[in-house]
Amino acid sequence: MTQPHSSLIYILNGPNLNLLGNREPDIYGTVTLEDIEKSATLHAGKSGFGVDFRQSNHEGALVDWIQEAGEKAAGLIINAGALTHTSVALRDALAPLGIPVVEVHLSNIFARESFRHLSHISPAATGIISGFGANSYILGLDAITATVS
Repeated sequence: MTQPHSSLIYILNGPNLNLLGNREPDIYGTVTLEDIEKSATLHAGKSGFGVDFRQSNHEGALVDWIQEAGEKAAGLIINAGALTHTSVALRDALAPLGIPVVEVHLSNIFARESFRHLSHISPAATGIISGFGANSYILGLDAITATVS
C-alpha cells in the first residue's frame, strides 16, 4: 500500500464532458458533470478524502493539472474524453506520477467505434473502469481509497 502525502484526489475531465446531461444521452446518460462532482465529493468524504474536480476542453490545461496532481494528490481519476485516443502528451504526463491513476469512461469504449478501442492513457494508468456510467467515478474513488488507505 502507498502512503498518501495528501488526502486529496484529483478528478480531471477532458473535452466535451461539460456537455454531459445533454450530449448523446443514449450513450452518456442524463447525469451532468456537476451531478458527478457532487456524488464524487460526497463519496470521497465518507473515506476521509477530499476531491479537486476539474474539466477543460484544452489538452495543455489537463497536462498542467496532471503534473500538479503528482505534487499534491493521493491519487488521480481521469476521464480524458476523446483525448484518451489521441494524446501522447497526457500519457507522458501521467507516466511518472507515482500515485494511483484510474482511467474512467462513462461508456464501454470497447463496445463502441473501433477508434475508441485504443487508449494512450491506459499504459500509464494503474487501472481502467469503463461502461458503468456516472458510477465509473465512484468505482474509481473506491479503487484509489483502497490503494492508499
